[in-house]
Amino acid sequence: MELFERKIDPNKNWLPYDGMANYYGKIYQPSKADRLLDILLNTIRWQPDQAVILGKTIETKRKVAWYAERPWSYRYSGTIKVALPWTEELRAIKELAEKHAGERFNSCLLNLYHSGEEGMAWHSDGETELKKNGAIASLSFGAERKFSFKHKRTKERIDLQLENGSLLIMKGTTQTHWLHRLPPTKKVDQPRVNLTFRQMGN
Repeated sequence: MELFERKIDPNKNWLPYDGMANYYGKIYQPSKADRLLDILLNTIRWQPDQAVILGKTIETKRKVAWYAERPWSYRYSGTIKVALPWTEELRAIKELAEKHAGERFNSCLLNLYHSGEEGMAWHSDGETELKKNGAIASLSFGAERKFSFKHKRTKERIDLQLENGSLLIMKGTTQTHWLHRLPPTKKVDQPRVNLTFRQMGN
């Protein structure tokens, strides 16, 4: 059985300096992860992502959703989103992420990538609405994808493979010193849903 075949040390810091990233591997059995993927695909109120570039609003194929415990506004890429209330499944996933992170989360930005051809460019999650140096818990459901870090000053690169049902926690000064991205690939033709739980407010 594939589950937990690879020994993963969740205490390992994958970043050599200036931040912390702990990969827990699969925290859900494959059958449970597949079930949650189906629920998320069909119940989340997905919308095309928007970005303002040179004064023009551009829509991406990738879809997003913003949920939280309050109807907070969240600004990124020049657009503003207003949070929807938790679903039962999101609340349960959040509580499990909190147990691993040892921190409380009050919001979640979700991304839907329909295939490997959709990705995310280099960026850091340093929006002023977020708790400074707060943890971000990233859960992956669906297709396994490469996830990359790049140091803002040294340009050093770190690559991880994020599995179905897995958890990655970024914390400390990671967002200050490191960029991250989801590189596109033609080798993946299945969808991936990514949940990033955050703490709004300082």
